[in-house]
Amino acid sequence: MPGRPSASRRTVLRGVALTPVAGLGLAACSGGGGGGAPATPTAPVVLGAESEVAKGGAELYQDQNVVVSRAVDGSLTAFSSICTHAGCAINKLDGTTLVCPCHGSEFDARTGKVLRAPATEPLNPLSVEAKNGKIVAGPEA
Repeated sequence: MPGRPSASRRTVLRGVALTPVAGLGLAACSGGGGGGAPATPTAPVVLGAESEVAKGGAELYQDQNVVVSRAVDGSLTAFSSICTHAGCAINKLDGTTLVCPCHGSEFDARTGKVLRAPATEPLNPLSVEAKNGKIVAGPEA
């Protein structure tokens, strides 16, 4: 085209090199984390040993997209660890704060409440109980 400079080889190669990287961001935010696991358990699922969750602490079960916390009185609480902002699977638990890798939303693992935007909705609650020394979570009744 007259009057328009043609793209240099460097410009074309730079564009090609960046294309796969841009796709990774989309894959990271595609719902249930891309591992084939449902966004939340659709039936009761054994997460691990009851002893894994200390009083006042929390444990993230990434493979099942569940976070479980234990109050100082010993009671258990569970939430889906799928971010309510863009559906990303949360993969980081810092103490009792869940941090979403996609846009930085933060949630309290003990209450499910949003601590930092862009998320505005709390995490979805799940039922949880200790059975035979194991933590079992499932859809809320």
